[in-house]
Amino acid sequence: MTSKTPEATATSPLTHFDAQGQAHMVDVGAKAATHRIAVATGRIEMQPETLALIESGNAKKGDVLGIARIAGIMAAKKTSDLIPLCHPLALTRVAIEFEAASVRTEGACGIFCSATVETVGQTGVEMEALTAVQIALLTIYDMCKAVDRGMVVRDVMVEEKRGGKSGSFFA
Repeated sequence: MTSKTPEATATSPLTHFDAQGQAHMVDVGAKAATHRIAVATGRIEMQPETLALIESGNAKKGDVLGIARIAGIMAAKKTSDLIPLCHPLALTRVAIEFEAASVRTEGACGIFCSATVETVGQTGVEMEALTAVQIALLTIYDMCKAVDRGMVVRDVMVEEKRGGKSGSFFA
């Protein structure tokens, strides 16, 4: 059995590997609990008719954005079940926002998604925010694929991270 050693941190910037190159879960036990926030964003491009169907509320499967919002929240809460080395976190807030772009932007119309995730803890919530955005967008795809199989998920990224020893990050 291997454990994280000071040498592992000094020799590799990749914290999920020990000095022998073995994958491990980072020990955050000695870190201070701080208020941590992450914002991730992404978008799904689609045909204008698909967007109109979503906005009108007439999709056969129901309220597309309402269901996608719940899916994103659930995904944030389950991130550690999906990504092997993520710590299970007690999230204090998950907010999913959607903005429809019915006017063609950058040659495509679609829906922009933003996920804000917060906790008070010893590790950040970037992975939870990224997971929330991706699952929310995939839910939109799933609910609308019968009418538009050409939808494309794009530009999923961390826009902002605050809290913890490493400080703030803004894309």
